Amino acid sequence: MKTAQEVMTKDVATIHPHVTVAEAIQRMRDRQVGSLLVEQLSPSDTWGIITQTDVVQKVVAPGKEPAQVKVAEVMTKPITAVQSDTSLQECARLMARDHIRRVFVFDGQDVIGVVSASDIFQIL
Repeated sequence: MKTAQEVMTKDVATIHPHVTVAEAIQRMRDRQVGSLLVEQLSPSDTWGIITQTDVVQKVVAPGKEPAQVKVAEVMTKPITAVQSDTSLQECARLMARDHIRRVFVFDGQDVIGVVSASDIFQIL
């Protein structure tokens, strides 16, 4: 079976946790992605993720204004991460366990890509 590194998207879109959700929405549109990796504030901090679903459920549905809400208020932390040699079967198992659609691929401390459920589905 293929590994995470063989199917991952390498150009991971990121955003700072202190910017507004409106800015995150614009970055998702510009990059044509459904999620952004939220940067660490320090080396001891954990990475986060903000998705289109987070925006809809945590900002739009409750009637909040995206320009008034910070990414840090609605992001999910910590992310689920794998090493580059992790099998796609293991990636899929983690996605099912955590009820998520993406796992981030690390090489040591560096993010090198993301594997989505769609990536795995296309391999089948």
